[in-house]
Formats: sequence, C-alpha cells, structure tokens
Amino acid sequence: MMFTQQQLDYLASQRLGRIATVHPHTGMPQVSPVAFTVNADTGTIDIGGRSMGSTRKFANVAATGKAAFVIDDVVDADIWTVRGIEIRGTAEALEDVEPPTPYFSPEIIRIHPDRIIVWGLD
Repeated sequence: MMFTQQQLDYLASQRLGRIATVHPHTGMPQVSPVAFTVNADTGTIDIGGRSMGSTRKFANVAATGKAAFVIDDVVDADIWTVRGIEIRGTAEALEDVEPPTPYFSPEIIRIHPDRIIVWGLD
C-alpha cells in the first residue's frame, strides 16, 4: 500500500507513535511508544531508538515478522476531535542500517503497510 499525500503530511507533523508486537512463544502483546520516520524510498515506516536491537519489540518482530503502528493526536479536547493513522503490516527487524536520525541506533524495525486505517484527517 502507498501513503497518500495527506497521510504523509500528517505523519511528518508527528514525532511519536506506538508499536504493537506479539511475543512469539507466549502470544502476549506488547505496546511501546517509539520514534519513527517515513522512509520515502521504500514506502515504509522505520522505527528506531537508542538501543533498538536489544529491545523485546525488536526480538518480537524478528521472530514473527508482524507489527501494527498507531500515530494519533487530539485536535480539540473540548469537542473531542481526534485524528490518526493505524498501519498494519509485515515487519522486519533490520541490523546495520544507516540511522535516519542521530538518535537511532543501527537497528530499526521497518513496517511495510498491508492495511492503512485513517480517521479525522479530512
């Protein structure tokens, strides 16, 4: 799936999202706040951090190849106007990647969107 320009604009305006992964043996879900970038070359979401390769979420993705990612915010709390994007897809736990920002280690989680769910962006 490809992101629309409206979705790309929204993603560029946000700094934090939440990734959901599943432990391969216990089936227990894990949700973590993470930093991300949109990789224009691959059409993916690249998720990173200071020591991504040593995290449970990285190990979960390496074992299962699946992840979901949510970016959302509250536009107006008085009338409860919210907007966001959920991205579901196949995921890779990549090592030795050139970090897209100075704060990322050389390990990233790359999500290839299979389904994009959008609300409140219009």
